[in-house]
Amino acid sequence: MTQESDLDSTVRMRIRRLRKARGWSLDSLAERAFLSPSTLSRIETGHRRIGLDQLTALARALGVSLDQLVESVSDDDAAIRPRRDEQRGLTTWMLNRGSGPAGATVAKMRITDEAGGPGADRLGVHPGRDWFTVLSGTVTLLLGERAVRVGTGRAAGFSTMIPHAIKAHGGPAEILCILDHDGQRGHLRPRA
Repeated sequence: MTQESDLDSTVRMRIRRLRKARGWSLDSLAERAFLSPSTLSRIETGHRRIGLDQLTALARALGVSLDQLVESVSDDDAAIRPRRDEQRGLTTWMLNRGSGPAGATVAKMRITDEAGGPGADRLGVHPGRDWFTVLSGTVTLLLGERAVRVGTGRAAGFSTMIPHAIKAHGGPAEILCILDHDGQRGHLRPRA
């Protein structure tokens, strides 16, 4: 009989589920991870401790990061709680944990008419590109001297080296945005 922590059990379950989701047999994953099928079977069933070298090989073979394979499970993983920035009239829901592909951050933002959105009282500049789509309402995208209205169902993408800001127009608006690392720092960090 083996005693294992909840994390060990979770990792073993993830390995097995990822293997099955790919339609791979024990033999197939074992070959990809340079393990024997019996070692992999004992790892999945909890009859063998998992070594760091084995975890690394299994993560690589399954096409996931080591962090993804061993991240802890908590209620926070399921519930996305909003962050409110009353000063800017902005509520943000971070839709990915940490950086996503290519360092991108995905967030849903609710911008109120009264205060405007990210940087509405000043135009910001940072390296990279930002993208957003309007889920509801209308926003005004300020790009230098231009003001571009973007309504529900429309999208915008722009170089962030152009001074820019996003404001609600005619009432609250909600956007889904993809920000690179510099955009995330500039738009989602609360003001001091």
